[in-house]
Amino acid sequence: MRKTCILTAFALLIGAAGAGATSISVGAFGGVSIPVLNDLSTRGTVFGARAPVNLLPLLTVEPYFAKSGLGDAEESFGGPVTFTRDGGDLTAFGVNALLTMGGGGLRFYPAVGLGSYKLERDGAEEISEIGFNFGLGLGFSPPSVAGLGIDLRGEFVMIPTEDTSQKFANVTLGVTYKIFSTPTP
Repeated sequence: MRKTCILTAFALLIGAAGAGATSISVGAFGGVSIPVLNDLSTRGTVFGARAPVNLLPLLTVEPYFAKSGLGDAEESFGGPVTFTRDGGDLTAFGVNALLTMGGGGLRFYPAVGLGSYKLERDGAEEISEIGFNFGLGLGFSPPSVAGLGIDLRGEFVMIPTEDTSQKFANVTLGVTYKIFSTPTP
């Protein structure tokens, strides 16, 4: 599945370049990942890379890679004995669609995405599933640095499992740089 997501992301990049995409950027992000309704992990970090491809003035497709290191959870068994449970690591590959609005260097965008997620914890079975994400972002492009973009994004991630789902709220700050742009008419 990961190979399919990666190949799809590269096909989108190559296809967009040939179809007259207005821009292709690359970037990195980092932030915090908070488990939601989940006592198996505590707050941890998230980081990764994105490659936004602006297909139309309002539509951006964004292949991404993300890695989260979740915090360990303390569990007590009815007495003074506590046990530390490994929070786990979450790895994701996927693609987001952004509906970008705004101008003058400031943009706002809702985002939805689909990805392949793998959650690994010591002492537990690995979870590999297709998951979904959605959120809101705010971007700023400083006028003094052409091609640079700074983004603040909040997103909710849900990974369906057999009986329930794993859910996370991520808040990230990222930077992108435009590597390709077609001339405006």
